[in-house]
Amino acid sequence: MELIALFNGQGYQITFASAAQLSDHMADLTDYNVDCTNIALNCSSFDTFVKELAPSIVIYDRFMMEEQFGWRVEQQCPTALTILDTEDLHTLRYARHDAYKNARAVNADDLTNDMAKREIAAIYRCDLTLMISNAEIELLTKHYQVPAQLLHHIPFMLDINRLNEERPDYSERVDFISIGNFRHAPNWDAVRYLKESIWPLIRKQLPKAQLNVYGAYPPPKATQLHNEKQGFLIKGWCDDAHAEIKQAKVLLAPLRFGAGIKGKLADAMINGTPNVTTSIGCESMHGELPWGGDVSDEPEQFAQCAVALYQDRERWLDYVSKGDDIIRTLYNKTELAKILMHRVNYLIENLESHRLDNFTGSMLKHHHHKSTKYMSQWIEAKNKD
Repeated sequence: MELIALFNGQGYQITFASAAQLSDHMADLTDYNVDCTNIALNCSSFDTFVKELAPSIVIYDRFMMEEQFGWRVEQQCPTALTILDTEDLHTLRYARHDAYKNARAVNADDLTNDMAKREIAAIYRCDLTLMISNAEIELLTKHYQVPAQLLHHIPFMLDINRLNEERPDYSERVDFISIGNFRHAPNWDAVRYLKESIWPLIRKQLPKAQLNVYGAYPPPKATQLHNEKQGFLIKGWCDDAHAEIKQAKVLLAPLRFGAGIKGKLADAMINGTPNVTTSIGCESMHGELPWGGDVSDEPEQFAQCAVALYQDRERWLDYVSKGDDIIRTLYNKTELAKILMHRVNYLIENLESHRLDNFTGSMLKHHHHKSTKYMSQWIEAKNKD
């Protein structure tokens, strides 16, 4: 949505093309004057669509979309600037998940899996890849030797004027909150971790406290964790996440694996809600600035930090102030948009030389496009039978 708003503000006509099913939870893009269209996987109808559209820029939402449609865009719109929006580095998230399931640290084998080969190949094939995390840029450039000129750091682009809005004070807030899509494995693990290891310790010291757990698509195994006597409340989908976060006293985000940067923590800071999270939770989110909350990777200490923050007004106010500094310094959408558009405009003007400098990308395009093209055509022919 931030990218849509940015390019919309630059005068671009935007077409949102998706192969996914429509959701009741999706944004109303008509408010942004965005054309929406459904596209089919493994179908030559996309060739006609994209050729007639003739976009000057194509943004792929995650590398799987580049794998599916990249060769078609290359064939029909060879001069279009191609941008890959990773959201987070799937390679790192899956590596950490595997390591976590096996109760060990991430090793080189974890980082050399099929996901890594696919995702990094897509990065090479695109003219520019948007990276939300500096830690992931460092991994790509140092471990995988990806050229820095193919990457651009763009974290959340937030309206810092929201920091001037009136927010409930410490005395006006109550309860803890946790939020995150239940279909996202790190979020579901965090909910189980809270239920089994952290919340009982908090509740022992704060017997009247409640934890409101929000998130889209809660499965039965999640709703079964709802227990009013324990103050552990599975609330599911909420219409306005910001409103709920703004009313809470402390946000809990005990993430044990994952990648990217965390929207829930950015939302908490911009709404003046301090947090307790893990080292993975706050990774790449605050630069050299002090964090707007507490950080712990151990359940006992995590719970103790949560209790102390909930009860200490001065500590709470200090973290609110630190969160404001982080948002104001690192997530100013005006400054971030200016830098990104300068990079995009430069690449549009120098696209030929930029591609000549990326021989590995050209080589991967050649081999990938051939194999993907024939596989896609085979699937399309098979589907007609």
